[in-house]
Amino acid sequence: MASSTFVHPLLLLLCSVLLFPTTTISSESNKVRVDVYYETLCPDSEDFIVKDLIKLFESGLISIVDLKLYPYGNAKLGSNNTIYCQHGPSECLLNTVEACAIKIWPALNDHFPFIYCIESLVYEHKYPQWESCYEKLGLDSKPIAECYSSGLGKELELQYAAETSALQPPHQYVPWVVVDGLPIYEDYENFLTYVCNAYNGTAALKACSKLSLNTIQKASTKSTLSVGCNEGKMPALFGRIRSTLTSWMRQMNMAIWI
Repeated sequence: MASSTFVHPLLLLLCSVLLFPTTTISSESNKVRVDVYYETLCPDSEDFIVKDLIKLFESGLISIVDLKLYPYGNAKLGSNNTIYCQHGPSECLLNTVEACAIKIWPALNDHFPFIYCIESLVYEHKYPQWESCYEKLGLDSKPIAECYSSGLGKELELQYAAETSALQPPHQYVPWVVVDGLPIYEDYENFLTYVCNAYNGTAALKACSKLSLNTIQKASTKSTLSVGCNEGKMPALFGRIRSTLTSWMRQMNMAIWI
């Protein structure tokens, strides 16, 4: 049985999906594109999904966002397209399972609760119980099992590998969050502010006006010495400088939303 710390946020997510469907804004062109490159067993990735990305639904800002997830991260391709994941075979399994979920249930309202459920179990160090998410969400497990066993999941992961490798600038760690084509580097925890600043539609954004200075203070105290799951290398100096500049620019624009 799920612990109380897990059940509440999952139920909150489901309620949020119902209250703030992705079709509330008629013009797709006004939506802000948010791409999240991650790997399933990276502590920073699951932390971002469970604690930060969920805020898109809680705030209703999901109605102005085109969210895309890329479950591959720092995996590497070997001979014969063998995929080696940073956190081992279990991560390769869950990366593929989440890739299959995105393919089988393409609507964000359908696949995100499943991914959120799995990452919540990862957060609680219970990821071997990931199959319990089928029952919790009332989902049929057969399509995912067939996707994985048929080799379709492997093909999807190879697609994600190509898309991740094609990133410019290249990703330095995960989660790697890109808002309207621009990476936000170490400031990914505050991605909602970037969404608000990038949005040029006409919908009223009450959630943006509620963003507080506490978010900025949190960002200013975050260490840049160990950011996300990388490949054993320190984040590039350029990335840290870029993050500092974008964070400063964001603070200057906060007056728009306060």
